[in-house]
Amino acid sequence: MMAASLLRRDKKSTAAHLKADLKRTDNSSGLRQLQELLDSVLNPERGSDPESLEWCKWLLAGGEGFDEFCRTVRSYDNATLCGLVWTANFVAYRCRTCGISPCMSLCAECFNNGDHTGHDFNMFRSQAGGACDCGDGNVMRESGFCSRHRLKTGENVQLVPRDLLLMSEMVLPRFIITIIQYLRDGYTEPESAADRDLQKVLQQLDPHISFLEELTKMGGAMRTVLTKILTNQQTFKELSMGQEENVYAKKNYEKYLSALKSSGLVSVEERGTGGAAAGATESPGGALSLLGATAAAVLEDSSKEEDQDGLQGVGQRKRVKLSSSTKDPSIMDTLKHKCFLEELLFWTIKYEFPQKMVTFLLNMLPDQDYKITFTKTFVQHYAFIMKTLMKSHESDTMSNRIVHISVQLFSNEELARHVTEECQLLDIMVTVLLYMMESCLIKSELQDEENNRHVVVNCGEALLKNNTYWPLVSDFINILSHQSVAKRFLEDHSLLLLWMSFVSFFQGMNLNKRELNEHVEFESQTYYAAFAAELEACAQPMWGLLTHCKVKETHEYTKTVVRYCLETLQMWFDAIGFVDEPALNQLTFHLPLHRYYAMFLSKGVKCQGLDLDSLLPDQEMLMKIMVHPLQIQASLSEIHSNMWVRNGLQIKGQAMTYVQSHFCNSMIDPDIYLLQVCASRLDPDYFISSVFERFKVVDLLTMASQHQNAVLDSEQERPMLEGALTFLVLLCSLRIHLGMSDDEILRAEMVSQLCMNDRTHSSLLDLIPENPNPKSGVVPGSCSFEEMLSAVADFKAPVFEPGGSMQQGMYTPKAEVWEKEFDPIMVILRTVYRRDVQSAMDRYAAFLKQSGMHTGNPWPPYKERTPLHPSYKGLVRLLHCKTLHIVIFTLLYKIWMDHQNMSEHVLCMVLYLIELGLDNQVQEDKVEEEPCIEEHCHDSWFPGTSLLSNLHHVINFVRVRVPETAPEVERKRERERERETPPSTSSESSTYGQNLREAQVFSLVAERRRKFQEIINRSNHEASQAARPKSSSTRWLPPGSPPQLVTEILEIRESMLSLLVKLHQKLSAKQNSLSLSWLAEVDPAKHSHGDGITAIERILAKAATRSRHSKRCLQDICGKVNPPIPPKKNSPGDKKSMDKEERRQRARERQQKLLAEFASRQKSFMETAMDVESPESDAVMDVGSSELLDSEVLYDCVICGQSGPSTDDRPTGLVVLLQASSVLGHRCRSDTPKRLPTTDEEQIYPEDTCGATHDVRLSIMQRYFKDSSCLQSVSIGWDGGVYVQTCGHTLHIDCHKSYMESLRVRDQQLF
Repeated sequence: MMAASLLRRDKKSTAAHLKADLKRTDNSSGLRQLQELLDSVLNPERGSDPESLEWCKWLLAGGEGFDEFCRTVRSYDNATLCGLVWTANFVAYRCRTCGISPCMSLCAECFNNGDHTGHDFNMFRSQAGGACDCGDGNVMRESGFCSRHRLKTGENVQLVPRDLLLMSEMVLPRFIITIIQYLRDGYTEPESAADRDLQKVLQQLDPHISFLEELTKMGGAMRTVLTKILTNQQTFKELSMGQEENVYAKKNYEKYLSALKSSGLVSVEERGTGGAAAGATESPGGALSLLGATAAAVLEDSSKEEDQDGLQGVGQRKRVKLSSSTKDPSIMDTLKHKCFLEELLFWTIKYEFPQKMVTFLLNMLPDQDYKITFTKTFVQHYAFIMKTLMKSHESDTMSNRIVHISVQLFSNEELARHVTEECQLLDIMVTVLLYMMESCLIKSELQDEENNRHVVVNCGEALLKNNTYWPLVSDFINILSHQSVAKRFLEDHSLLLLWMSFVSFFQGMNLNKRELNEHVEFESQTYYAAFAAELEACAQPMWGLLTHCKVKETHEYTKTVVRYCLETLQMWFDAIGFVDEPALNQLTFHLPLHRYYAMFLSKGVKCQGLDLDSLLPDQEMLMKIMVHPLQIQASLSEIHSNMWVRNGLQIKGQAMTYVQSHFCNSMIDPDIYLLQVCASRLDPDYFISSVFERFKVVDLLTMASQHQNAVLDSEQERPMLEGALTFLVLLCSLRIHLGMSDDEILRAEMVSQLCMNDRTHSSLLDLIPENPNPKSGVVPGSCSFEEMLSAVADFKAPVFEPGGSMQQGMYTPKAEVWEKEFDPIMVILRTVYRRDVQSAMDRYAAFLKQSGMHTGNPWPPYKERTPLHPSYKGLVRLLHCKTLHIVIFTLLYKIWMDHQNMSEHVLCMVLYLIELGLDNQVQEDKVEEEPCIEEHCHDSWFPGTSLLSNLHHVINFVRVRVPETAPEVERKRERERERETPPSTSSESSTYGQNLREAQVFSLVAERRRKFQEIINRSNHEASQAARPKSSSTRWLPPGSPPQLVTEILEIRESMLSLLVKLHQKLSAKQNSLSLSWLAEVDPAKHSHGDGITAIERILAKAATRSRHSKRCLQDICGKVNPPIPPKKNSPGDKKSMDKEERRQRARERQQKLLAEFASRQKSFMETAMDVESPESDAVMDVGSSELLDSEVLYDCVICGQSGPSTDDRPTGLVVLLQASSVLGHRCRSDTPKRLPTTDEEQIYPEDTCGATHDVRLSIMQRYFKDSSCLQSVSIGWDGGVYVQTCGHTLHIDCHKSYMESLRVRDQQLF
């Protein structure tokens, strides 16, 4: 009755009356009246009523106008933080110079009112929303505060009068519980609720939440009142359950309890059924046994599922449960709430973060007490947030709003450290990440598909494709940016082990299997998800941890991470069943465990002064570690050689992404560095042999003119050989992790990008890898991006084009950069498209031509390298091992002899390796200045390992295995016939026997196996050779029977120096290209830019200046090739005319060679096109199969992209267009030229055309015979002619059939 009378009165007077009663000492009457009034006004059963909001406003104001009340409260604002909250697409600022946290942001007003002159800042459009950090000293430096928040405004503000906010303290608790009850009542579980039902509830509540948001904008005084109400446990306990007689409140409370049951990370049902299994997998090893436990659980689960359902296949999705020993029960249990704030956040999560609610919760953050309590509440609900996110249908929107909140909480280091210590934030995050990834684990098929016990994430799952894990990973990266939190993480060994287990889920994911027969029907795009997952979930946290391992005091952290990386890698090798050989035709670009190990290794040596050998495993483990990164490098060449063409375009997309600027420093750079470490510690002969074997070019490295390659087609050999040599040059040249400073790395990256193309400032900033080089000058002692850019590039101002549009300003390399710093090796490493390498070379050629240094087509210049860090001096041994020298000698010989598949690029890389070897001598080896006495080397080609000594060593005879049809066999038969005719003397036979003994034999495969066995026996003396599976079981074998090979002895009598001299003559097309006088004036510095001739001259000059013996050998070689000629006086005119005539002669020879080659191809094409069978052709085929193979025409299939001859098993067709045409009907019998008709009587088609004759014949026949008989006799007639055209493309008949079938299936699906 009292409430009814109050409702009938005026709101203003009622509010004033109640406020006056509550201010009295005995305010029990006022309290009773207010409670009865609020029971009526804020009745949740009445729904959202605008009248109730009006009542609340008047009650809060206590009889004054609400606007006047708001102004009064704002005058007591004591907040020192801005805290302005914005949503997505809001334009804000970020100043890297002022920011302590990388997530710092400022609103436009605070940025403009602060002093950021000369700072590194950017303006951005917010993706997920944010809040202004101005005034927060934990997030940004005070020097960046605006003029308003730089002042300690709280010190000058008067105390708030007690009665000003008295009504607010009484009314707002009831207002908030009304909102909570309405949220309870409106919620139903997602299985039974539609999105529009939840939206309807939120729409009706919108005015109430907007009112709360309006209250937060009144300033610090009102936020303090709200904080007390939201965090008061007693008030929540009194109001939450409702009164006994209130049925509506009790029903809602039961709904709330029901909703709480599913709030745990593992539900009650899952906990009940999974308890026994969890206990079974529990082991004393704890977190260390997690990897093996998960794999075992997968296999156990899969066997049960396969028994129950025959359709369950290997590799299909299987759920894995972690052991209970690895998870904290407090993380797994259901939630319990103690205050309004906790339940409000709970319903905010349940309703999937409505924007109004998020804004209200964020607007309260300037109150420090609220911020601490809210952060703890957020961490308490963290697992529940991620569980809800995984089930959400609007995960993108929800993700943005989660990050909108979390970034404000975790950017503050003090707060992040506080909740890490008190609320186990790190444990919660790692556990929740593991839980999320468990939902999409599948059995790995890498290496041993049948017995593989490793599990990886399935990149086709929505969790990975939609980046649902992004908010959690973003928060994890954010808190690891704080040194105190990262230090706690690195000190907690159980957490580190859990994290390594998490990383292992990505090891070997998105496995590619090379298609050998059919083109893949559907090109999967899962590689986007795979690369994004490794970068965000593995690499970014790694970079965050590495930033805290830069000083010697933290070296123990590095040692711990390295140790756990090795342990996890060993478990991974055991789980996949790896011994020493990678599986055939498999490729994964994802090896995060290798990259973690590599980067912590690099940081420990470079920044902390750790001994590299103390961080490395034994030789056997090193050999295992190098296999998969090396396989990736070989597969890159395979992809560019079109060996993976049947896998579609997506495999090229993976290869390009692997080296792309946003991924390269987290993928290819660690891989190359890890291979450099392995190469510096393993036997160099073993490493070189492994490289050429992985690149599948072992069969090509023979001095015979012909060879049989069991695994590569002829057109694939050259790009694979070029890839192997380029990789070796990269391996020996790159110093990114082997001695270069951060400033040097930034400069090299910038130069390589500018040399490819002129760049705008923004594109160049985007192309430079972010880690480990910060692009701003925040890090003390580092050179800023702008300073470096001005040092290496000139700016070309924007210009207007003729059409009126403006071309952007570009940066172009300075002239001295082209002359001294252009590094083609760095360009090759950083190019996504092969055309960029050619673009850089074209620009380099244009510079040389313009500056007058060189007018022809230059070769890639040789660049001096940064000195190696002492820990990696062993890498130089690669350049000074006999295996590489044999390969170099063989390739020089093959190029000189014009063997097939030898290219200019092969010679360029061989010369580069020689020059690297000359510039990087092994210190412990003393160069022999006196000629050594040659002995007959039966097992070794060269007497030592020094390249400088081996350059002049002469190889006399080489034993090779060749096909029976090779020219070497023919020459041997001719020699035998010559011996049979005249009786051979004893001296001849003894010479031949001596040659046979002296002939060098070499097999890369045999050498690698021998070295491997030596290392195994050295590391484990008790290991039996018979116990280890032989690598030959997984060797590449040719299809069908092996080719018939015979052994022949080649007479070589050359050294590397003599071959270089002969190649110089060949390139220069001059017999006397190198004279003795040239050797007397040799100077390597004169030959820095030029072509292949210049490169050889530079190498010979370096060899001559660094070894007197090499200089004498060069003099002997030049003297034998070009005996001294008496000087002859020639006039300059005679010399000029001779050079001109010589150039003409060379041009004529090249022209004749091209014409002969063209005629040969034309003839072979005609022979293949003519379908003539005769006994003679069969006889020819039987006699000389090799000659027929040479004349076979290769056709390119436009569907599968492969090249090959047309065979009976797989015929090739020509693409033609057939069109109906009546042109034949217009032929005339007479040769009289036709005239255009000028009158109606004249006709353009006279009576003597073929069509008219045909019509007359048909009409006569129809007079005497039946129509059916007549039509059969004339076939289709003149108007049914066929016109045939072709574009010249060819395709396989079976490919065409598959393509047409796919079109038919697609049409059926569409209609």
